[in-house]
Amino acid sequence: MLKAIIFDMDGTLFQTDKILELSLDDTFEHLRQIGEWDTETPIEKYREIMGVPIQIVWETLMPLHSNELRESANTIFHERLIENIRKGQGALYPNTVEALTILKETGFSIFIASNGLTEYLKAIVDYYHLDTWVTETFSIQQIDSLDKGELVKGIVNKYSITSGAVVGDRLTDINAAKANGLSAIGCNFDFAKVEELAQADVVIDDLFELKEVVNKTFTINLK
Repeated sequence: MLKAIIFDMDGTLFQTDKILELSLDDTFEHLRQIGEWDTETPIEKYREIMGVPIQIVWETLMPLHSNELRESANTIFHERLIENIRKGQGALYPNTVEALTILKETGFSIFIASNGLTEYLKAIVDYYHLDTWVTETFSIQQIDSLDKGELVKGIVNKYSITSGAVVGDRLTDINAAKANGLSAIGCNFDFAKVEELAQADVVIDDLFELKEVVNKTFTINLK
């Protein structure tokens, strides 16, 4: 039997908002310089859709542009994100390390399942040494569909997970948990929406609350 906690990354473990606007501004400034954008950076629109697969992000932000230009913008955006991560301009959410440490010491295997791209996720994992606690990080790039439920299913099957939870801030995380018979723990953080969190089994306002939530949900004694 393997019990596991599967975390989302953006808006759950990593405070993406700290580098989001800067990176997005750089991207759309490039588009302005080449004559492909003439209005303000759609930062609020991005915040609204945060957590959806990257293809949908650019279709939403640039609905009238070609796929080729969207792909170019996405490349620039991720280059800036990774650069800002490596400069230390991002941050983990408060109590991330404490929560991960408690979970691992209690016997949970920890995974990350994200709609972020592989290189971007690796930059975060490497900079914050998340592999100290995380067994493996999975990107939506690793599957053919854009369904996070399928991504979580792959983790469940690969590691023969028999019980656990998905922790995330958006409906895609909650649905992924339910589709795989796992508990859905919603994070009331930066990008969360009240109507989406209402569908979670439990909602937390701080990652340190996972100690109590997991204790109640899985009937185990945490340190």
